[in-house]
Amino acid sequence: MERRALPFYEETRSKTYAEWDILPLLDSWGENVIRRSEKSGKKALITGVTGQDGSYLAEILLAKGYEVWGMVRRSSSPNTTRIDHLIEDPRGEDVRFRLVWGDLNDASSLNHILRSIGPNEVYNLAAQSDVKISFDIPEYTGDITGIGAVRLLEGIRENGLQTSFYQASSSELYGKVVESPQSETTRFYPRSPYAAAKAYAFHITRNYREAYDMFAVNGILFNHESPRRGLNFVTRKITHGAAQILAGKLDCLFLGNLNARRDWGFAGDYAEAMWLMLQAEQPSDYVVASGETHPVREFCALAFARAGLPLSWQGEGVDEVGLGPDGDVLVRVDPRYFRPAEVDLLLGDPTKAKRELGWEPKVSFMELVNSMVDADLELLGVKALEPQPSTAG
Repeated sequence: MERRALPFYEETRSKTYAEWDILPLLDSWGENVIRRSEKSGKKALITGVTGQDGSYLAEILLAKGYEVWGMVRRSSSPNTTRIDHLIEDPRGEDVRFRLVWGDLNDASSLNHILRSIGPNEVYNLAAQSDVKISFDIPEYTGDITGIGAVRLLEGIRENGLQTSFYQASSSELYGKVVESPQSETTRFYPRSPYAAAKAYAFHITRNYREAYDMFAVNGILFNHESPRRGLNFVTRKITHGAAQILAGKLDCLFLGNLNARRDWGFAGDYAEAMWLMLQAEQPSDYVVASGETHPVREFCALAFARAGLPLSWQGEGVDEVGLGPDGDVLVRVDPRYFRPAEVDLLLGDPTKAKRELGWEPKVSFMELVNSMVDADLELLGVKALEPQPSTAG
């Protein structure tokens, strides 16, 4: 069946919002959709489906023959850019991808969605995921990122569903690390409201697994990036910034802590690990990481070099700058981007995931950087200058 890049919220002359496959599923049309779906194979519900991870996971599940339901918050301007290529006309036969209205702060909508769909698997990827912003909106972050998980778990339990549950945990749980590399047994030391909320979600997921014998798992995913990453994340900010400079739309890129070291991998590889966790014989928690760590400065140097703008670094601390091939300052440090409590080093140990799940990352760090730069260059319609060696520092 030919897929259509049709925004799910689009109104047409013949269809209204309710008829375009948006739950509540209270009308007869919606009920017919549910009856048809029960004749299919596995069904999965993804919260945060419009995000980077949700879009990759949806693609993986669809390729495996799943019927995929994605939960979307009601908004006057929904962002479905990452999943537009998956959206189908719901009037067609054998529609495999559908979107539903819902919100992690609304238990009634979650219960209705779970009861109506009856998913075999639930992947909770939705969150207020900006660490820096979590200091500005800590209560909201706690409600969505933390309490949202227990609303889903309780909905599964109350409805008596035999549903496997995946909770997206984060390497930010380790915060002020007590050992390196960090594994499933490393003690948490969260250093932000976001990380504290993720810690609650982690422990409540484990609690429901042990208290109610639920198949509920935590995936402690270290930093995972892609060309679909949001512009508010430092990796995408760097690659997009390099492309903007090359296109003449930006003079200088401002960054925060260049010394912060992260374990970066490809989001598509990590989405595959999410699925593998729910196929295991017994539920357990897993670290998903590359096993390598790189400073922000290195990522920046490699990205600019890929764009043909090799950097040389001068100065220290807030006075450090990255100079382009013509001596122009292309990168500066802005203290406004420093976190109130910094996380200096994250390095994951994925041994357990490799041993028990057979998971292996397929995209290298260099391939990841190159793909992100290339995508942003294409997005802005510019070509890289002649590739030059970088000075990573």
